[in-house]
Amino acid sequence: MKRIIIKIGRYAFRFFLGLLTLLMGFLVYFYFAIQIAEPEIDTSTWIGKERMVLNDSTYFFGENFLRKNEVGIWEMYLKGSPEEIGYAHGMLAQELMAFQEEAFVTQIKHMIPDESYLKFLKYVSNYMNRKLPEYIPMQYQKEIKAVSLFADEKFNFIGSNYDRQLNYHAAHDIGHAMQNLNLVACTAFSVWDSLSADSSLLLGRNFDFYVGDDFAKNKVLLFVQPNSGFSYVSVAWAGMIGVVSGMNEKGLSITLNAAKSSIPFTAKTPVSIIAREIIQYASNIDEAYSIAKSRRSFVAETFFIGSAADRQSAIIEKTPDTTILVRNSKAASQILTNHFQSEALWNETLNNENRVNNATTQRFYRVQELINENRISDQTDFAKILRNPFGTGNENIGIGNELAINQYVAHHSIIIKPEQKTLWIATAPFQLGRYVPYHLGQVFSNPRSLFDELGFQQQSIVQDSIQIETMFSNFEVFKAAKFNIEQAISFNESVDNQLLEQFIESNPNFFNTWEIVGDYLITRSKKDEAKLHYQKALQLNIPNTYERKRISEKLENLGS
Repeated sequence: MKRIIIKIGRYAFRFFLGLLTLLMGFLVYFYFAIQIAEPEIDTSTWIGKERMVLNDSTYFFGENFLRKNEVGIWEMYLKGSPEEIGYAHGMLAQELMAFQEEAFVTQIKHMIPDESYLKFLKYVSNYMNRKLPEYIPMQYQKEIKAVSLFADEKFNFIGSNYDRQLNYHAAHDIGHAMQNLNLVACTAFSVWDSLSADSSLLLGRNFDFYVGDDFAKNKVLLFVQPNSGFSYVSVAWAGMIGVVSGMNEKGLSITLNAAKSSIPFTAKTPVSIIAREIIQYASNIDEAYSIAKSRRSFVAETFFIGSAADRQSAIIEKTPDTTILVRNSKAASQILTNHFQSEALWNETLNNENRVNNATTQRFYRVQELINENRISDQTDFAKILRNPFGTGNENIGIGNELAINQYVAHHSIIIKPEQKTLWIATAPFQLGRYVPYHLGQVFSNPRSLFDELGFQQQSIVQDSIQIETMFSNFEVFKAAKFNIEQAISFNESVDNQLLEQFIESNPNFFNTWEIVGDYLITRSKKDEAKLHYQKALQLNIPNTYERKRISEKLENLGS
């Protein structure tokens, strides 16, 4: 018996030793698998050189500069090789990069408060993105590397400077793949010929990528003159070398609109990098399509292309497996929300679910309704459409509803006239402030012309003062009250009834208002009152089936 026990003990020891060896082997493999090789760049040319600080909002580094204009938009001019552009970008914008990263990390922690789960997601993300460099052209890797030299090292707990900056370029992709985080719900549209006031191509877009209010505070217009390809302007944020909205010197514009995508398990080319390559090297729709086809993305995406050469727009629909070009030959307009429109992808499972279950279809029809009302549009008409906060038929659906074109979450809103090489960008708050103009020909022939702000006064699209004083004012009250009530729910604390009344009065047509008050009443053991609030929420316009289901389940859990 003793021998048998010893024998069993030996087998058990060998088994656990083997298991431990396998585990250690896996951990070693995992550690090396997630290490990303950094490109080598020569920084010897710049050692000892510092930026010139004119004041707290104006910096120079050689021919490059960063300045904040009178309406609060940061303008950055960059010129040279990938390394030179990246180094100057990081040198000039290092404080903005730190602020942006702080805002991003804070919002992610707010959405995912569980620290252990966040750490788990960090390693999952690192493993998923371990092959990311294989799909990013070396010129862009070098530019990101140069930018990363100026990233704040206090965020090294997430990863090295280069790892973080590289992975942040896939944030848009991960954000819209994880649709329940509700990060991305953009709208874009165009008119030309008979529907345009001067017959030239006109495009508008809201970039509704929401990662908190702080993330959208410092919009950066990057005017870039690279050694290869075309000069271009991109609307983004500090540290971002990819493109989500922009136009090049040839009048080729591009904007990104997310489509429904399954959660990716391995990285390919981030869509913002594909858009960067298109805007840097394409002069017309066919060239843009050719570049898009040559790259593999790891999420579904739509690229809205405006072309001065073609005098019309087109949509490039891209999935991890296919790339399709969609033109509108039946009318002088095109609309893009967040679903595919080609015959090949229309009934694809995820696209079909998206059209049926989410706000994208209704928002598409809302844009169509407003274009039809205008009949013939100019940039002022486009600004009104981009600012419109109502649902179809001008129904008041609540401030911030995803069914509206203006959801009060836009990182930026722009209007583009490719044939004139002109764009207007909205100023705070959201797209309600002035839309200020920029002329690419003027800027690239004389970058210092950005310091002459007279054009803002002469050619700006005026702010929406009425909406700022009414709906936006109410929205500010709503957001502040929402924060206080949700904090009370989290900590099982009570709030003053006056705050609840103020909260409801500030946004009574929004379904989420009534849902949140219902959630609070549950914590106060007021189930009957909570039921009434959930029932009220279900009577209002709810943009997504999963949100309707969530409220219905809360109501069902309370019983009859």
